[in-house]
Parts: sequence; structure tokens; C-alpha cells
Amino acid sequence: MPHQQLFQDLSLKIEGEICLDELHKTIYATDASVYRKKPLGVVYPKHAADVQKIVEFASTNIIPLIPRTAGTSLAGQCVGEGLVVDVSKYMTHIVAVDKDKKTVTVQPGVIRDELNLYLKPFGLFFGPNTSTSNRCMIGGMVGNNSSGSTSIKHGVTRDKVLELSTVLSDGSTAIFSAVNEDEFQHKCGLDTLEGAIYRKIKEQLSPVPVQQQIRDNFPKAEIHRRNTGYALDALLAMKPLAKNGKNFNLCQLLTGSEGTLAFTTEIKLQLDELPPEHKVMLVAHFDSIEKSCAAIAPVMQHNLATCELMDKVILDCTKNNKAQKANRFFIEGDPEAILMLELQDENEDRLEKRRKALIKTLENSKLSYANPSLYNQDITKVFDLRKAGLGLLGNMVGDSKAVACIEDTAVTIEDLKDYIGEFTQIMKNYQQKAVYYAHAGAGELHLRPILNLKKQEDVQLFRSITTDVAKLVKKYKGSLSGEHGDGIVRGEFIEFMIGSENYAILKEVKNTFDPQNIFNPGKIIATAAMDTNLRYTPERKEPEIKTLLDFSDSLGILRATEKCNGSGDCRKTHLSKGAMCPSYHATKNEKDTTRARANALRDFLTNSEKDNHFNHAELKEVFDLCLSCKACASECPSNVDIATLKSEFLYQYQKANGTALRDRIFAYNTSFNKWAAKTPAIANTFFSGFPSVILKKVLGIAPKRSLPKVQKVNFEKLVKKYNPENSTKKVILYIDEFTRYMDTAIGKDAIIALTKLGYAVELFYGESGRTFISKGFLPQTKKLADKNIASLKDRINQQTPLVGLEPSALLTFRDEYLRLATHKKSAEHLAENCFLIEEFLGNQIREGHIKANMFTEKVKHIKIHGHCHQKALSNQKYTFDVLNIPENYNVTLITSGCCGMAGSFGYEKEHYDISMQVGELKLFPSIRNSKTETVFAANGTSCRHQILDGTKKTALHPIQIFKDALL
Repeated sequence: MPHQQLFQDLSLKIEGEICLDELHKTIYATDASVYRKKPLGVVYPKHAADVQKIVEFASTNIIPLIPRTAGTSLAGQCVGEGLVVDVSKYMTHIVAVDKDKKTVTVQPGVIRDELNLYLKPFGLFFGPNTSTSNRCMIGGMVGNNSSGSTSIKHGVTRDKVLELSTVLSDGSTAIFSAVNEDEFQHKCGLDTLEGAIYRKIKEQLSPVPVQQQIRDNFPKAEIHRRNTGYALDALLAMKPLAKNGKNFNLCQLLTGSEGTLAFTTEIKLQLDELPPEHKVMLVAHFDSIEKSCAAIAPVMQHNLATCELMDKVILDCTKNNKAQKANRFFIEGDPEAILMLELQDENEDRLEKRRKALIKTLENSKLSYANPSLYNQDITKVFDLRKAGLGLLGNMVGDSKAVACIEDTAVTIEDLKDYIGEFTQIMKNYQQKAVYYAHAGAGELHLRPILNLKKQEDVQLFRSITTDVAKLVKKYKGSLSGEHGDGIVRGEFIEFMIGSENYAILKEVKNTFDPQNIFNPGKIIATAAMDTNLRYTPERKEPEIKTLLDFSDSLGILRATEKCNGSGDCRKTHLSKGAMCPSYHATKNEKDTTRARANALRDFLTNSEKDNHFNHAELKEVFDLCLSCKACASECPSNVDIATLKSEFLYQYQKANGTALRDRIFAYNTSFNKWAAKTPAIANTFFSGFPSVILKKVLGIAPKRSLPKVQKVNFEKLVKKYNPENSTKKVILYIDEFTRYMDTAIGKDAIIALTKLGYAVELFYGESGRTFISKGFLPQTKKLADKNIASLKDRINQQTPLVGLEPSALLTFRDEYLRLATHKKSAEHLAENCFLIEEFLGNQIREGHIKANMFTEKVKHIKIHGHCHQKALSNQKYTFDVLNIPENYNVTLITSGCCGMAGSFGYEKEHYDISMQVGELKLFPSIRNSKTETVFAANGTSCRHQILDGTKKTALHPIQIFKDALL
């Protein structure tokens, strides 16, 4: 029976969903590794019963199953040519917490950070802490035996797994947990697959010579991070294989098995008590990698909670990342490497003594040149910088990237300095400058060569370097995989690392658990060559993709999409800080992530056989729910700007398929508003009541969505009325298309506020082109950009800046115009001299030109919702500072992401529900739960409209609140 029919039959048996379309196959063909394998389809089970039916189906039809959670694996564990089983959408429940025993039971799709958020009131937390902790899931951490930055204090995942509920390869279920010797013997006597597994393990590992053979050839036992093959060495430390060992627990074997032995449906974990309250981090700066490595053994004598390394390559990447640039505040000079050394203690005085002792060790070593101490939120900022490291490597412009292949080696701390010395020599032999970062205190550095895997020569280097490093790791009896797993990239080296006899035992283990090889085949056992199934075809002819927007900063649009390395930062949910990615927050579909959009665009641009590479319905679908919030442009460590890519896509797609009437109406909205504003009373009658019902139906606008009213104001008259005489302070106020025809009261208040502060105001009228950009009408936007730049280039400078009110309009000058303008230098001049009004006023406050005594002493409580483009391209703290200047104003920032409106997106009937779901995640509840006297500030016209429709509350532009506070 054809696969399509088989899968349709399966879909009738499960409550979850199956996707067999080309789009889903494309976006699941890659993970965070260098590999690409297109699956047969994707299935989303809703519960354990679904998983059992899926496994039975796979067993009957011999169809491989690739288990997947967040898909952030670096070694290719999550790619395969079978059926991807994604548990991240539905199997996300925390089942039970036992506070007394300090345990928690979870489904595999629970996110690590969100688990700890849930556990905090119990005074407990799950210790292993990966750099992907805001989106990685417990199932994936078990599969890879993840460790992270806290393993030197809190252990690795294998240390924490108490019990696993699983579905075995024949569809039977088994719960693996600690069993005593009598229970072990009982398990061996079962006439089931579970019984066969226990019997085989006993048969294989009982002989003393076999045990010695394992100890002699596996990585040193004192290396806590070791993931080479299956953890046979861990089983040897348990009864009945060890007389004085702990009770036998096959979870030790299943943890780190990469989903190749059984399918996990529930996980019981041992928890720790929350870390001590008092913390300090010393950041030791070094002028060489060698010195930083030499310092590790001495500093580790201080009972550190964290000992992490970042090298200059990664630190330099942070300079150009909008989100991470501010987190570099502690950097002194230009270090080749830094060590992040964290101390924790219940007693503050004792912590201070320990801090001084650590500094003394560093100073006595004479290895570091600076050792700043950081506290409180500053420590969080440094961790944020460290966690962004992997994604930041995607920021390298061009085809050469820091490649994950030898990035997971672990040796003992005592061996680390010598090992790194020899490793560096290998790199020099290959004329390579590697990237060094991560878990120095655990003897593991993520070491990456910089290679161009589009070149056959570098693919050969990929193999040669890995082979040489494998030999070096074996020399030190280390682990080729410390925490990222073997996957495809290291799987073929397992036999070399542990010996043929031990590898034969691994094969028997796999065959016993999974005789038909349906569970994640090609991982750990019988792995394909590491230089096959690569994401890029070596020596391929690069497609020539012509674009209207200028992507030269990334060497073209294709390379702009290739910056996405799959690290999955866009899969964090609304419970994490930041706005990326609002549509994913609402749907929890991989299809609606930044990563999926970049993967799909990359794949079709690369492989399309059409003249117009953009002309694919799959791309239309994957971009459909992108709200163009631009959060990815700043929050994605690789700065993959999907909003800009979407604009180019829409333009190119519409060249082949034309444009819909509604899109043209929205794109040319300013022209319609211009005419409507001539007779606002008549127009507004048409926008409300029964006429609006017809209008909405004709245009496909959501019936529940209110339509904005047009207004008419003579701004020139206002300027003449309020402008101060003989003022030396001058600004040009940008009356954008939204302020001019809809938000006229805001323009009026801005004029009054600026003139009252003594600024002479000139006006600039101009349509920004935002509505055109949102619908892909790029030639029209380019025309406006050139026109506005020509009008402003000789009028604005540092003394006479352009000040704007609407973020989506003003910030177009700082963003899209740089890619559209004919005259680049003039565009840059405009970008450098235009400011949101909050930016302008905030700078004036900092310079002392605006003081608190100019404002009311009344008490007011204000909550701010910042516009997405302000968060991405500016900083909402400017708004906070401006509204905080009156002494008795109590101002807070709502920790909301996107409001969900996103210009025309929230008007469209097919997007209305998603729009409101996004608003309900954080923004609407925060507003509804506020005190009645609270004043709400929102500087975006769409945001204010969404707040009104979603909560029936009126939000004001910050300048309106600011103006009313002026004496």
C-alpha cells in the first residue's frame, strides 16, 4: 500500500494530526545541525495512546520514526527519512510534583525553563541548564543527556532521570525505573520484549572480562559529560553487575540513547532545591586562549556554580547583534577569551570572602588582566550573552560558518590545558582558527572549525579535522560527545572510540530493543558517513536570485536566509521574555516559527525549477501568519529578519500571481484616507453601522473588528499658534500618514508639548510606505523612499532632527529605506538623524534640558505597551524614561510581546482569531487586571486599536500623557 494511503489510515486511528504536504516535509528536513533529510511526513500525537498506535503502525509497516521535540540538536539526531513524531505541540503537561521527595513527572514536550517556572513556588528546580533552556524540552534533554552551564554543580540529565514511561518497538509499554536484585530477576523472567531486554543486558554485561573491556575503552569515569554510544559503563556501577552498587535502572542506558531504543511518553525527574539567594560572578579576561585554559584548574578549587568560556570570535559576534550589544557592558578591552565564574552562597558575608579568595587566586596566577565582579541582573545579562553564543555564530557573513562537528569533546580538567594545546596545533596544521566556548569547568569546550560546506575541499576538511580530533580525544581517554550526542556527525566514530568488541555489544542492545530498526535509524548504530546528507550540496551552482530590496549586507537574499542555523530561539513561548515569534506563541506550530520560514525560503530558493523561485504556494502558506513584528531581527541571534524577507517574497510572488483587491485597498489605504478626510463626517458614517457591515463583507474584513475613523486638522495653523518666538532649539515634526488622517489629536498634542518646552517646530508631511511594505508593494515604497529622502536630506542634521510619532512609520526610515533607497548615503543620513519622539525627549532629559520641576506633582499610575518595531529597532525604555519624569508618576512596562494587530493583519477575517489569541497571551490580561485608575500608554496606532477592540480600554500615545503632565 502506498505511504499516502497508509498514513491516511493511521490518521483515522489517532487523535493527533498528520501532515504529509511538501511544506512540512521541507521544514522538518533540518534541525540545528548541518544535515538535511526529507521525511515522509510529520505526526503530532496528543497523548501516550497515540504514540502507542503510531509505534504499532510503524512496526507493522516497517516505517522509521524520528522522535522530535524542539529540534535544536546539533548532531543531526532529529532528521531522518521516516515519519517525524513531534511531541512538542500536545505532550506538554506537567503530570505531578512530589515536594517531599523532590520529584516531578512530565511529558516529553515540557520546556525546561517553563518547568522551573512552575516549580519555583515549591522551592525546587531541575538543574541541567542548556543554552537552549527557554525552548528545549525535557524529552530532548533525556535523548541527548543534556548538561549545560550548571553541570559542575547540579549534574547532567542522566543523574536526574528516575523513571521513564515508554512504548517499546513492538507497541508494548514498559516503565523503566530502579529495581532491586529480586525485581531485576523477575524482569528477566518476563515473556515480553521488556523481559528480553533485561535478559540480554544481564547476558552481555555479566562476564568480568566484558566489564573490564568496557572500563578500559570507554571514556574516563571522572569525565561527567560522556555520551559516546550507549552508556554501558553506567550500568556496570549498579546491582547486580556491581555488588555494592545502586539498584539497577535502565534509565541510565535510555538517557542519551537519542530515541533509538524506545519512545518515551513520561519522565520522572529528581529535583534540587533552589540555588542560594546570594550570587556573584567574576568575569576573568585573558589575552590568549592558552591562559584561560591554564586558569581553569586553579579556579575550580573554589566550588564554582558556573565556569564558562567565551572566546573573541563569539564576543565579536555580539557587537552586531541588537539584543546582545547591551549585554557587553562588562567587557574591558578586547579579550581573546573570558571565563564566567559564578559563586553562590546562603550567607552574604561568606560569599564576599569567597569572592576575594577567588580574585586572589586569579591575581596570583597572573593569567587574567581584568576580573570585574557582577551582581543581580548583571549576572542574568552575562548568561543571556553566553546563551546566545550558538546562534550568534550564524551572524558570520558569507558561506563560511563555525561548523558543529568537534564542538562536543570532553576531557578531564587536568587534561584540558594540554588537550587544548594539541587541538590548537591541529587547527594550525589545517590553517584554521577555531571557535572556543562553553563549559570549561566541566572539561568541555565547544570547539568549532570555520568551514564552507558548499565547497568539496572544506567538506573533506570537515571529515579530516573530525578524524584527527577523534584520535586526540581517544589519546586522552575523553568523550567525543560530551552533551550534544553522537547523531550523524559523530556516529561513525563510535566504534573507533570504544573498540569493535564494545561496539558489537551496542549493536546487540539496539537489536534487542528494536529488532526492526524503526526507532531513529542511522543514529548511534549503522550511522551514515558524516559527510553525507549535508544541508548544502558541495560545489553546487549557486542560484542567482534578483531582488528589489538590497540584501548585499548578507551577500544576497539566499545567504540572508541561510543565516538561520536552526538553533530555534524562535520556539520560545510567550512565557519567556521577548516578542519572537507571536504567531508561534498562539499556534505552537513549527510552521509558524522564524526558523520554518527561513528554512522553507532557503529550500525553495535553492531547489526551485521555476523561473520565479518565489512562486510557490508553500511559501505563501509559511509566511501567511508572519505578523512582520520584526522581533526576529533583534531577538534571533543570527538576526534573521523574516519581516523583510516576507516583503520581498510578497513582491516577487505577486509578480507571478497578481494582487487581491483587499491587499490593494490596504496598500493604498493612505490615498483613501486622504480623500475621506476631506469630508470626515460622511466617511465615518460609512465606516460604522450598516455600511461598514457591507464594506467588511466585500473586503474580507473580520465582522468583529471596528474600523478606524478619519479626522481633519490644520497642523500648520497649530504650529503658527504655539511656536515660540526666536527659539534657537528646532525640530522637524514628522506628520506621518496615520497621524495626518487618523491620529490627529496625537499630532496636536506633540506640537503643544514641543513648543511648550521651547522648541520651534517645523512640519514634514510624507507617507512612509509602511502599508505598501506590508503588502509587498515595493516599487511604490521605493518611490516614496526616494521622494522623502530628497525632501529631508538638506533639512535635517544633528541640530535639527526629524522627530516622529508612529513607530511603524518613522522607523521605516531607519530600516527598509536603507535597502530601498537609490542614494544610500542620503538614506543613511536620514536614518542617523530621525528619532521617535520618546527617543528625542529621553535624550533631552538625559542632557538636562528637560527637568522634573517642569511637570505636575499629581499621582498617576501608567502602564506602557511598546510597539514591536520600537522594541526591535529602538528601545521602549525611552518611553519609560519620558513618562517617568514627573515625580509622582508610577510607570511600568507591560511585559507583552506583539499586541497581535500588526497593521492590516488583525483586520483580515482569516487572521482575526490568531490576532486576538496573540493579544490574550499577555497584553489583554495585563490591562484587564489593572486598577481602574491606571492610564495605558501605547505609541503604535495598531496597538491602541487592538487594545480598544480586545479590552474596551482606551490607550493614549505617550506624548499625550507627557503633554498633560507639563506645567
